[in-house]
Amino acid sequence: MTIRNLIKFLFNSLMLGGLLTGILGFVIRWDEFQPYFIDVKIGAILSTFIWLVGVGFIFAVVSQVGFFAYLFIHQFGLGLFRSKSLWNAVQIVLVIFVLFDLIYFRFTAFAGEDESILPYIGIAVFILAVALVTAYFKAKTTNRSTFVSALFFMVVVTILEWLPVLRPNDENWIYLMIFPLLACNAYQLLMLPKYNRLSAEERAKKQPKQEPKQVSEKKANKKNSTSKKANR
Repeated sequence: MTIRNLIKFLFNSLMLGGLLTGILGFVIRWDEFQPYFIDVKIGAILSTFIWLVGVGFIFAVVSQVGFFAYLFIHQFGLGLFRSKSLWNAVQIVLVIFVLFDLIYFRFTAFAGEDESILPYIGIAVFILAVALVTAYFKAKTTNRSTFVSALFFMVVVTILEWLPVLRPNDENWIYLMIFPLLACNAYQLLMLPKYNRLSAEERAKKQPKQEPKQVSEKKANKKNSTSKKANR
């Protein structure tokens, strides 16, 4: 990928995370920010929105770091197991294991007395559903072999990126972070081929411009060689 397309790729992901967090922040934490709208405190609304956007930028950066780490892990896994089918099987096992841990350990650590396990299952099912849809479109736009790796990234890597707010178990932060993470991760996964293609097209456009220079250099070298022979 060219530097220009890489910057566009990262910038768009950053803006997606920032704006999504800025909007969802008011919805998720409406009880806290409702007085600003009732009293029409424009300054407080704008400053809160800017702060939420800044928080969203942090979420987007976490997503970007996780994405590039995943690219390394994927190549490492392929090299380690030396079989795509075996590596896919390992990824499926890890997806199941991480989803089970997300439900079981959060329920045992944070559930109150007589509290249902359904809300803990619900968030895991939601992440899995988003991951399946994203993996489907990834496989449709590229090839079928990418389905499992896309599912692994959307489930395992997203939950690992989500850990900082899972430990305190603050529901506002849990929901505030998960939506931008899923959106940024899905965007990066689905849009990477586009920016790779644009980069390849840019390189192809530059090649014809370089060819005449090479031809002129060859002609100049021939003239020099012929002049040297004539002088001899």
